[in-house]
Amino acid sequence: MRTDLATTLTAWRRHLHANPGLTLHEGETAAFVVARLREMGVTDIAENVGGHGVVATISRGGGNRAVGLRGDMDALPIQEQTDDLPWKSTVPGVMHACGHDGHTTALLGAAKLLLDDPSWTGTVRLVFQPAEEGGGGARAMIADGLFTRFPMERIFGWHNWPGLPVGTIAVHDRAVMAAGARFEIVFDGHAGHAALPHLTRDPMVAAGHAIVAVQSIVARNLDPLNGGVVSVTVVEGGEAQNQITARVTLKGTARWLRDEDQAVIESGLRRIAEGIAATFDVKAAFSFRAGVGVTANTPAERDLAAAAAAAVSECRRDLPPAMTGEDFGWFLKELPGAFVWIGNGPAEDGRELHNPRYDFNDAVLPVASGFLAEVAKRALAGP
Repeated sequence: MRTDLATTLTAWRRHLHANPGLTLHEGETAAFVVARLREMGVTDIAENVGGHGVVATISRGGGNRAVGLRGDMDALPIQEQTDDLPWKSTVPGVMHACGHDGHTTALLGAAKLLLDDPSWTGTVRLVFQPAEEGGGGARAMIADGLFTRFPMERIFGWHNWPGLPVGTIAVHDRAVMAAGARFEIVFDGHAGHAALPHLTRDPMVAAGHAIVAVQSIVARNLDPLNGGVVSVTVVEGGEAQNQITARVTLKGTARWLRDEDQAVIESGLRRIAEGIAATFDVKAAFSFRAGVGVTANTPAERDLAAAAAAAVSECRRDLPPAMTGEDFGWFLKELPGAFVWIGNGPAEDGRELHNPRYDFNDAVLPVASGFLAEVAKRALAGP
């Protein structure tokens, strides 16, 4: 990548970091994207796709194939703690703690590389996605006709990855990131004096047993060679130290790496809630809300991504998947594609994702933009 383009991308990325758009409030970020695309000469730009989404189309020659490249735009509701950073967030309580400023900028860089490269033919769809951080942005874009209004055969994306050397690209065989859900169990009993427990039906005891019992789902119901997580993260209940409360609520999260394991985890949670309620003579109400699906690469696109990665940087194929979730998984339920990680450098001194001291490593931009441009060209040229 030319030095001047790398310098420009760094300036753009730092502007986005200083001016973050919270999930579902990415209007200014989208406007910045559109302005930069128009400066490059891109004219086929659709705005407000599935919210603040932007889809830009670049075509060259007579090729009839089309490929999608995706970058997410939204920031997190986190107060930044990088007082020594000149480009720190100027929006109180909002920051780019997951590197979406870098993802957006890299996609703009890929657009510039493709525009300057006469060697390819076909159509590239640049998908700037809003609301990845729990806002349902991918599904909203799909519902708004992403793949019918802007046809494409394949789609590719990436995420920066702290702990992986800068610029190293990791390509997984299948599962990259987990599916997730949030669950809630409400135990209702009969309140009374703590010194007269025989006159009550204690939901706290039921909740305590449930917290332990749900750990058996992963340990005893899932194949040990397949990953899964069930965590109770919130306990609500009790008003006074000398009262047995009437209600205790448990809230938590579940993650899995195979689509078929969702039913195992959901049924296990329901069975435990109802069984423990019967054991302790209380009532239980159970709810389970699935979020993102498994982000899993398809074989041909995985291999294509690996070849593109090796052409621009070091490529690794040996990393295990992560239990974190990624909205891109919804796109992969509609189209073949692949999602890769690109190293952001050491995960230290606050460089971890969702840390208030996180900052995207600008040295990643040339690699990320280069990978996106390369995988698009190979997808258009390949079988």
